[in-house]
Amino acid sequence: MCELYSKQDTLALRRKHIGPSCKVFFAADPIKIVRAQRQYMFDEKGEQYLDCINNVAHVGHCHPEVVQAAQRQMELLNTNSRFLHDNVVEYAKRLSATLPDKLSVCYFTNSGSEANDLALRLARQFRGHQDVITLDHAYHGHLSSLIEISPYKFRKGKDVKKEFVHVAPAPDIYRGKYREDHADPASAYASEVKKIIDEAHNSGRKIAAFIAESMQSCGGQIIPPAGYFQKVAEYVHGAGGVFIADEVQVGFGRVGRHFWSFQMLGEDFVPDIVTMGKPMGNGHPMACVVTTKEIAEAFSNSGMEYFNTYGGNPVSSAVGLAVLDVIENEDLQGNATRVGNYLTELLNKQKAKHTLIGDVRGVGLFIGIDLVKDHQKRTPATAEAQHIIYKMKEKRVLLSADGPHRNVLKIKPPMCFTEEDAKFMVDHLDGILTGLEEAIGDKTESVITENIPCRAKMSDEAHLESLSDGILDPKENPSSKRNGLCTDKHSLLSKRLKT
Repeated sequence: MCELYSKQDTLALRRKHIGPSCKVFFAADPIKIVRAQRQYMFDEKGEQYLDCINNVAHVGHCHPEVVQAAQRQMELLNTNSRFLHDNVVEYAKRLSATLPDKLSVCYFTNSGSEANDLALRLARQFRGHQDVITLDHAYHGHLSSLIEISPYKFRKGKDVKKEFVHVAPAPDIYRGKYREDHADPASAYASEVKKIIDEAHNSGRKIAAFIAESMQSCGGQIIPPAGYFQKVAEYVHGAGGVFIADEVQVGFGRVGRHFWSFQMLGEDFVPDIVTMGKPMGNGHPMACVVTTKEIAEAFSNSGMEYFNTYGGNPVSSAVGLAVLDVIENEDLQGNATRVGNYLTELLNKQKAKHTLIGDVRGVGLFIGIDLVKDHQKRTPATAEAQHIIYKMKEKRVLLSADGPHRNVLKIKPPMCFTEEDAKFMVDHLDGILTGLEEAIGDKTESVITENIPCRAKMSDEAHLESLSDGILDPKENPSSKRNGLCTDKHSLLSKRLKT
């Protein structure tokens, strides 16, 4: 494979010319990927990695039908979206056919962030309301308007919550306010939204929208309890607002049984606006907002024209059509159901075996593994999760972690993921968990019996860093290891994988 630069030169140039806040996967030891095919990625040395996290390459990296569709249209025409072209209307027709009847009007954009920003504009124009209800730990995009409604981001920076933003508890029945032993967690979490609406009204504010991912991804792979969205929609509609379902990460058949994740909740639940992105173009930048005629007409009546130079251009639309064809022709929804069920079964067996696994949750090829230090307290195993990710990378398996505590291993692979891939991944995870738990047990016993001066000052993460010394691969340079519990800040597990 021909490269312009060595890996070290690429890193040096990145540090010089790319903004320092633009992070890479595995920042402590990044991978240089030069090509990919289906569910596999390859580095500059030709090493193959199993991709378990790339929900952008939805139907598989470099799928030949998608590549050919883009190439054919690019050779023929690509132009400003103000010209008439059959591709965009054909794609809008095909896309609308996957949604409930009332969701029939499309606005094409280039990214999920653009789509969510436009969804907010539509919602605010509809009845002239301003306020937005969002979920704690939510992430909806990188534009300023979206950082404002993304606690996942604005609570990490210096920005404070804007007065028009209201944060509801995430409907997490594993570690949230209302858990699986609650008689009716859906109603309990929905009542929190109702309280927010009542308080906003008492302050003279009006609700424009409630926005949520149909399954919360950055929040830790959260599956909302049955009935939650229906009750929330009832409250929001009563307040004159609209319900925005963010399907940017979880749409296009990822849940298997349904094309859209919100459809899992039953035919009686239909959002007012649906946003989509990432998987739509299989790596090509395209996204969309789909809404009702009523909301679209209210937006048009504002007198402001909506225009997006590249949104829905002929090439993007050709790519989108090819992705829809591949999903159908290769039965990728069926594959997501079959492989997802098999993978969940394997992971639940690991849960019974390993004390570090507190919860396995998910649907189809959207799965989270919540790692804990203590099952009863459900203490997040954050450092352990980061350690596992790096050890899995050494085994040529790419995983990531997310959630408020970055302790949830997230699995969102290309939809062509196989049962063999699932077993390969779980076998390596089993080995790493076994070694880690044995090391933790051994070191814990030694801590009890030995008098170590720095023990009282040692953080949990530093403790785990010291334990990892006992399970490093033999091929690793022994001179890089440190003995004892007084580890320094450069240890592997003190590094953070940013996603």
